[in-house]
Amino acid sequence: MKRFVPLVAALVFSAGAAASARTIQLDDLKSLTGVSEATIDPSGTQIAFIVSRPDYKHDRNVREIDLYDIKSKSIRPLVIERKGIGALAWSPDGGRLGFLAASGDDSDATEQVYELDMRGGDAMRVTGAPRDVQQFAWRPDGNAIAYVMADEGKNKDALKHHVRAFVVGDQSFLEEEAPTPSHLWLATPQAAGKEWKSERLTSGDWSVPPAAPPSSPSSPISWSPDGRYIVFAKMSSVYYSDADRTVVSVLDTQTKSIRTLTQHGKLEGYGSFSPDGSKIAYWYPFQGDPAAENDVFVAPSSGGNGQDVTADEIDTNVQRAIWMPDSKSLLISGHKNTDAALWIKPLDGKAHRIALGAVQPTQPFWLDASVSKTGAIAMTASSAHDPTELYYLPSADAAPQQLTHFNDAIASLDLGKVEPLTWHSENYDEDGVVTYPPGYDPAKTYPLVLIIHGGPNSASLTNFSSMNQLLAAHGYVVFNPNYRGSDNLGEQYWHGIWNDAGAGPGRDVMAGISALEQHVHVDPKRIAVSGWSYGGYMTSWMEGHYHIWRAAVAGAAVNNWIDEYALSDNNVNVRFAFRGSPYTGSNMKEYVAQSPITYAWDITTPTLILSDTKDARVPITQSYEMFRTLRDKGTPVKFYAYPVAGHFPSDPVRALDVDRRWIDWIVQYLK
Repeated sequence: MKRFVPLVAALVFSAGAAASARTIQLDDLKSLTGVSEATIDPSGTQIAFIVSRPDYKHDRNVREIDLYDIKSKSIRPLVIERKGIGALAWSPDGGRLGFLAASGDDSDATEQVYELDMRGGDAMRVTGAPRDVQQFAWRPDGNAIAYVMADEGKNKDALKHHVRAFVVGDQSFLEEEAPTPSHLWLATPQAAGKEWKSERLTSGDWSVPPAAPPSSPSSPISWSPDGRYIVFAKMSSVYYSDADRTVVSVLDTQTKSIRTLTQHGKLEGYGSFSPDGSKIAYWYPFQGDPAAENDVFVAPSSGGNGQDVTADEIDTNVQRAIWMPDSKSLLISGHKNTDAALWIKPLDGKAHRIALGAVQPTQPFWLDASVSKTGAIAMTASSAHDPTELYYLPSADAAPQQLTHFNDAIASLDLGKVEPLTWHSENYDEDGVVTYPPGYDPAKTYPLVLIIHGGPNSASLTNFSSMNQLLAAHGYVVFNPNYRGSDNLGEQYWHGIWNDAGAGPGRDVMAGISALEQHVHVDPKRIAVSGWSYGGYMTSWMEGHYHIWRAAVAGAAVNNWIDEYALSDNNVNVRFAFRGSPYTGSNMKEYVAQSPITYAWDITTPTLILSDTKDARVPITQSYEMFRTLRDKGTPVKFYAYPVAGHFPSDPVRALDVDRRWIDWIVQYLK
């Protein structure tokens, strides 16, 4: 179940060698290497993963597939110089590696499935789908793959005559055509070296849910071990914001019949067969409340609601559930306090948390990990002073082993100490993360910079943050407060933001500052507040209600809940955060009262506004409204818009420019 709230994935990296005399600088980010999609082979002896390096000359991220051999501890590249590489998946026997990649370099290229024979040779294209393949899964015998592709639009004849009008549904105002359903297909091999033959498995006006970053990927398809059935998420509508009407369903690939697994009728997703095929694990919110945290249920594969296996013991918003090879336990991930945590949850026993030490698995909205048939775990992770690298656990009881060292140069810099901070606010025990300047002296007084996380259903953790460290290198104490609505302190805390989008969280943030001031000498005349997405919302809210700020940076800020409801890709899903539609009863008053734009005339803080022009998650209209209000008020304001799609610039040049402008604005007013 994708949440209604604007989400933004934080830039998370880390460091771990001995500190040198030099502090981190903005240009150091140009050497950061991304490591992702840790995919261990069935035998647990090799890990395929993606390495991404920024190419600032051509403004792109260059991705390749590398292979780590656990026995020899060696790395070799498997696939290089291909656009769109992703979705790595080993064949069931481990002899081939499947992945998605662009079919060419031109703008008309589509995402297709490729396979690489591990005995040697070039990657071969498997599918020739007319549109992008969104996801795929190997059949357990390795002789077929199921994949998902969107249907062609129904208005081909109208388009030939230049009639581009379309029926509008629950979609972003930026869309220029109606969405089409995504359906399941099956590809089977033909003659050697030829594209595989494809046949349609499903059809209809319903859809397999699409992915809509930033959030977890589309609900993956999962085969039964006998290769006959596929469990998938079935959304009754083609519109992303109608994802609450999604149920876990089972397709019989022989008869093409589909049955619904449970009786919930909504809010389900992410179903997966157990290795023995007897059970299906799936996501469903706590007590069926669309405003509640995500739990994992396990049901018989024959059908039934099953049991919630995470609510009582783990009580966190589950980011992922992966079956262990015994079919009797699950690997569960989620945020706990200021950690990215992992648990092994036996179906008939108590959950136990995996001892990870300072290692923080990568899981902003989805755990980047995989499990072999031997129970070995591969994942990407960081720690407070180590950028993201590849890690390996021979078993769930073993300590994590760092396998790669792509970012040791940054890890060796003089980085600021990072530690959690706890406090009590109203009825909540709360926490956050503090990053100190290198060479911090507790006897001195320091400027303070708040960076408030997005979501709100996310959390600030003690992992590596490039922005935190860059600001700390300027001599600032950096504070990342968690607040009610964060997903790290249980259901009650998560739910505390319902119909209280800003006021309660704002008091939590202020209580956090008061707690920090008990430990750090903060210069009260040099405090800045900043954030992106819901962090931008909190920035705008804090500016309008508390007047202690010397500077503010509001990125992709939700400033007007009416705009968010009417114009964003989340649109009608926003109702789950309030009492319903803003146009029903007296709800409009609550939407207006909880919108920062309502209090914008009270803002006197010099404010930098940043946004993408084609951001569907938080439309730029809301940034324009804030900009115009502050200009009319006479408050110092500067607004930079990036002419790209997405909730945050994905290209390296613009991403670095965001960091530069953010830091420069704060330095200008706190110096």
